[in-house]
Amino acid sequence: MNPRPTPHAAIEPQPDAIVRSARAVIATEASAIAGLEPRIGDDFVHACRLILACQGRVVVTGMGKSGHVARKIAATLASTGTPAFFVHPGEASHGDLGMIQPNDVVLALSYSGETDEVLFILPMIKRQGIPLIALTGKPGSSLASQADVHLDGSITNEACPLGLAPTTSTTAALVLGDALAIALLEARGFTSDDFARSHPAGSLGRRLLLRISDVMHSGDNVPRVPPEASLTAALVEMTRKHLGMTAVVDDQGRLLGVFTDGDLRRALDDEDVNLRGATVAELMTRGPKTIGPDKLASEAAQLMEKHQINALLVVDTERRVIGALNIHDLLRARVV
Repeated sequence: MNPRPTPHAAIEPQPDAIVRSARAVIATEASAIAGLEPRIGDDFVHACRLILACQGRVVVTGMGKSGHVARKIAATLASTGTPAFFVHPGEASHGDLGMIQPNDVVLALSYSGETDEVLFILPMIKRQGIPLIALTGKPGSSLASQADVHLDGSITNEACPLGLAPTTSTTAALVLGDALAIALLEARGFTSDDFARSHPAGSLGRRLLLRISDVMHSGDNVPRVPPEASLTAALVEMTRKHLGMTAVVDDQGRLLGVFTDGDLRRALDDEDVNLRGATVAELMTRGPKTIGPDKLASEAAQLMEKHQINALLVVDTERRVIGALNIHDLLRARVV
């Protein structure tokens, strides 16, 4: 049996050395990224045109660390309007190659351009006439020479002091992938609404897709009283519906005003108000802020914040009260 390697003795880290090391990595990778900009030209445009003309999907592949980057690029493309997915090159030669169809485009990542698993599947890809985009750090490599278009992700040196761990090279590939995704996004006229539809569970998706009608209380759950209701009746309705306010409506259900906790406090502070004999119409706030059911829930949050209120009534085009919501409903929906 081979003896287990002896771990290196722990060395007390020197703060200055740690900071210098981290800053050197950032400077190295930042310099490499800056070096990519002048290379964005005809080849990049050609790659974008191939993808825009694609009737299928972009199949992104790569091995090792390039594979991890390829997965991220595929995910970014897919979420920004370009259908894409990742295929592991090792698995491709054992059946997954069937996932790649003639109307697809393949984007292959390999810094050396000589990764065996990637090169092994190229003849099958080329035989089907599938366009191939190569992203390598070696323009003269086997992968680059067989591609329809080559994106140059070459770097001067890795950030790893041993020059072994892919660091700067993977960052450069990732940046080029992001550049592709965003260029394609803009070329397609992809909007924030499109983005939200592919991210319905995310905070952006909720802000851009969730409507007032999705979160409001409706029907018998909406607090409402007639204008002649007593203060006691209004308070009972507010307590039953748990929204901290009640709508005051006419016999057609049209909004006349709103009675809130704030109106109650003001009435209690006013010595001229006869609390026993006053009707809710005498104490309510007229012309309250309202919102329509088709508005975005995020707009309700903005309206509440702007006017420093905690609840809104929802009305239709004829000012009939059809719903109500408060800040807690927006919090539960994770809109705010």
